[in-house]
Amino acid sequence: MPDLVARLAPSFTSIDADRWDSLAGANPFTRHAFLTSLEESGSIGPGTGWSPAPILLEDGEGTLLGALPSCLKAHSQGEYVFDHAWADAWERAGGDYYPKLQIAAPFTPATGPRLLVRDDAYAAPLLRAAEQLCMQNDISGAHATFVEPAQLPLFEQAGWLGRSDIQFHWTNRGYSTFDDFLGELSSAKRKNLRKERAKAQEGVTIQALTGDEITEAHWDAFWVFYQDTGARKWGQPYLTREAFSLLGQRMGEHVLLLFALVEGQPIAGALNFIGPDALYGRYWGCVVDKPFLHFELCYYQAIDHAISRGLTRVEAGAQGGHKLARGYEPVQTWSMHFIADPGFRRAIADYLEHERAGIAADQLVLDARTPFRKA
Repeated sequence: MPDLVARLAPSFTSIDADRWDSLAGANPFTRHAFLTSLEESGSIGPGTGWSPAPILLEDGEGTLLGALPSCLKAHSQGEYVFDHAWADAWERAGGDYYPKLQIAAPFTPATGPRLLVRDDAYAAPLLRAAEQLCMQNDISGAHATFVEPAQLPLFEQAGWLGRSDIQFHWTNRGYSTFDDFLGELSSAKRKNLRKERAKAQEGVTIQALTGDEITEAHWDAFWVFYQDTGARKWGQPYLTREAFSLLGQRMGEHVLLLFALVEGQPIAGALNFIGPDALYGRYWGCVVDKPFLHFELCYYQAIDHAISRGLTRVEAGAQGGHKLARGYEPVQTWSMHFIADPGFRRAIADYLEHERAGIAADQLVLDARTPFRKA
């Protein structure tokens, strides 16, 4: 292996897009365009609690061999893997939990690569660099959230602690139409879904936009929906208005924007991102309370578009047990954690062992409650 140098870059925008994307792959949330859109729009950066801190691994000639999409965090918001109890415990013990190193796609609970490496051999030195950053700067730990399963062994080999949770994903089992999917549900569930779709679509026109079809007027309309949902769920929206414009300009071909129109006026919208094998549901909002419209716009339309595009799954975001009855099945998600203090690490490891057992039990119960016909 050549001599390696790890360094902390000051920002995502300071890194050449082609160099970064040569490692990032096709996942839309690790692409340079996504990360720099958040940074340049002020969604991450000064005043947000997310300070971009990408770690780069290079050889002696400056060739980029690995990278971490990382930020220094001053809080635990916008992560969807909840460690507030850990922070409270460490603070009560007299430590400073923040800042922490977060390896993630900000505000995005979607599974993807977190070790952006030219070869898996560079994973270990890249993780050591993250650990050294923590140890040398009194940072409590590093946390990689929503790690794709193929990369879990790389973290485990480095001794990081694994934490599991459950999301609800829809899986395309070779369907050609939505009716093909419905045909695999029990009779009662199939009838219920058809009734929900019919009720949601009464007097409503669904508009699907992508790429150059999306204008600033569309983003203005969606911004109203996003603000309403953000204010109710998080207190304030995570993304700025400019973020949507930049995402549309830089990666519009990866954006699917859905609107529900009544007499030509949008009353609700849902934003999705298109990956190479998955459709990712991200944000939704409405200004009119119409029964089942949320399910139609966020879940059923997503299934329709995944089938038409030949995608293998729909990831509809974090939480939401109501997705189960709509054909979305429980899937384990994983985060990996480095805890700098040995004593705190032992306590966290013990906690995670018990938590994983509970998650596994929950999944067995949820698996038995899916709406599919039972053998």
